[in-house]
Amino acid sequence: MKILNMLQQADCGVLQWTFLQRERRLVIPAARMLSRTGDGYLPVITILVCYSLSNPVYRQLAWHLTLLFLIERCIYFVAKNTLRRQRPAETLNAFTALVVASDKFSFPSGHTSAATLYAAIIYQHFPILGACLLIWAAGVGASRVILGVHYPSDILAGATLGLGIASLELTTIL
Repeated sequence: MKILNMLQQADCGVLQWTFLQRERRLVIPAARMLSRTGDGYLPVITILVCYSLSNPVYRQLAWHLTLLFLIERCIYFVAKNTLRRQRPAETLNAFTALVVASDKFSFPSGHTSAATLYAAIIYQHFPILGACLLIWAAGVGASRVILGVHYPSDILAGATLGLGIASLELTTIL
């Protein structure tokens, strides 16, 4: 319990700092934009484009993305609905979220896990593009904290989930 209390205190400290950053003119619009880019359309578009190409390398990438995203979404859903951590605006007085979350619970961050998984898989196939996408995924996670729908530890858990699933060897799954 002591560790959880320390984690909650650290989360609240970072949230208070991000609350102050909202006063900067471009922070909120940038956070909204970054958060929207993590809504899940990019992996879906990538899968569809790769499946439509006749090159077997791209079809393998599409299969890789599809399978690992199915695994990630299942684990994410079970974790979120089992742990049931309330969002910051629900538990902290005088803290408001700037967007409406798509579900009730915050742990782990689904935007961050999906963005990190996508970036890590792309990194395995195209390292330079993947490195840029890993920076983007970090921005997606940060945006979710700035917008007030996640604690920093939710972001850390989401990134860990995404990286962990990306590291799975498909041959061991199949």
